Amino acid sequence: MVAKWYAANTGKSLDEFTKLAQRIAGQIPPGSAVLEVAPGPGYFCIELAKLGPYSITGLDISHTFVEMAQKKSAEAGVRVDFRQGSASRMPLANDTFDFLLCRAAFKNFAEPVRALQEMCRVLKPGGRGLIIDLSHDASPEMVDQHVDTMGLNAVNRVLTKLAFRTMLLKSAYTREQLQYMLAQTSFRSVDIQEVDIGFEISMTK
Repeated sequence: MVAKWYAANTGKSLDEFTKLAQRIAGQIPPGSAVLEVAPGPGYFCIELAKLGPYSITGLDISHTFVEMAQKKSAEAGVRVDFRQGSASRMPLANDTFDFLLCRAAFKNFAEPVRALQEMCRVLKPGGRGLIIDLSHDASPEMVDQHVDTMGLNAVNRVLTKLAFRTMLLKSAYTREQLQYMLAQTSFRSVDIQEVDIGFEISMTK
């Protein structure tokens, strides 16, 4: 039920996934191998698949999300390899992907350092990763403004704001915590930028 509620609400922000897919497509060459870690219902993967001949994999720990994403990609007429697996123990080979995305999920990982190390492992040398997630230091006012732009109805707006305040902000990380965790990986370079209510963390292997 939680997965379905999440899918319905994020689906209303489809524009956001489309813009992100267009942005990433402008940065990677055709034929690139792309991994999304924790894709949920698969919106980003599907939008990216519409834009070019990429080899796209989505890895999610939730069996419900994997099934949902497989169904949505079939309906969209695109090919994405959605599979079940943990971010901290990826069932994927070393040096496989040119680009990796993890959006709005990193704060939920039980073993965040292990997940970062796994992201580094599965990227090819020179491959790039991008984590987009919430900042622990985002103010309640900024969060409310952000939720108000999501196109939700009144009830879901209240529920989403409540989720941010009672769960999501508490599990989100500060810049210092992210820097400490990233220092335990083998990424060649890391850049953390503050964007809206969160961070964009760019990593190069």
